Amino acid sequence: MRLPAWLTAHAHPSRARDEHAPATPRPHGAATGEATGSAPPVPAQGEDPVIDIDALLALRHAAPNIPPTMRRHLAAHEGGHATPRKGRGMEFAETRLYQPGDEVRHMAWRVTARTGKHHVKLFREERERALFVWIDCRGPMFHATRGQLKIVQAARAATFSAWYAARQGDRIGALLFSEQAHVELRPTRGDRAVIGLIRTLHRFGEAHPIPVSPTGGEALALALTRLQRVLLPGSQLLLCGDFRGLRPEDHALLAQLARRHAVTIFFPHDPLERTLPPAGGRYPITSADTGGQRFLLVDDPNARQAHAARFAARHDGLRDLCQRIGAGFVSCSTEEEATTALRIGLHGRAA
Repeated sequence: MRLPAWLTAHAHPSRARDEHAPATPRPHGAATGEATGSAPPVPAQGEDPVIDIDALLALRHAAPNIPPTMRRHLAAHEGGHATPRKGRGMEFAETRLYQPGDEVRHMAWRVTARTGKHHVKLFREERERALFVWIDCRGPMFHATRGQLKIVQAARAATFSAWYAARQGDRIGALLFSEQAHVELRPTRGDRAVIGLIRTLHRFGEAHPIPVSPTGGEALALALTRLQRVLLPGSQLLLCGDFRGLRPEDHALLAQLARRHAVTIFFPHDPLERTLPPAGGRYPITSADTGGQRFLLVDDPNARQAHAARFAARHDGLRDLCQRIGAGFVSCSTEEEATTALRIGLHGRAA
């Protein structure tokens, strides 16, 4: 695939991929631009890119159109979201009876003349909002037996949301992390913010981290803790990941985030995680650590039940946690279209 010119400085040539080659951790490069933290691992040579840059760029045209009533509010340096508070802001809200202390310049003279009582205009105060996407790039996200890799589903959901936020004039920031690295993208406006996100996703996608790491749970907790430091007040927060290694003590972090921000969790999962394949067969699986192959035996009914129970505990437990703390929860199989699942999950319909 030929990369766009503005990405070539951060891209690496790809060759034919050896499906059985073990992934190894790579040294960190230098952080550039608006990114802070450790840089994404250097891409593994001889690997095809996991993240399709063209597909993420194309999502710009799939993002919903802005309602006409909102367009007039999307000036270059003003947010497009109205607060419930009524004050002396930009958008007219209503009129009410004059009260001592009200400014004469806000008098509603036509209403006053029509009713015979003094009225003043109230305006709805606008505020600026930021979208912040948090993307789990640990090893288990680079997995799928059908459809797209979980990391691809997360990338599509995050980028789709970012394009939509860019259309509304919102700031867009991000935090991406793996077992070996993390990158923070400071909230900025416009297409450049989305392009920076795509560029960073591409680098993480090329790195192919080790699927199983003893520090995976620690990396998750640390990435959640970092959010409290980097988020702007009242942000929209989209958390994309399978939340492997989430500890009970991490629930308090999510609850605290949900109290201060509008939180949505996008949970990609593979059908094999939910249900083992039909009994009576021998299924070859390849270890990404060693490249070795062994066979998965699925005839034991107790093993099948335990497998399903483990996934249900993680999936349903996270869903129930979101209900308790007032966060949104979007479950998306690797066989589904991520943007459709996100729309239905947030709005109850395929917009």
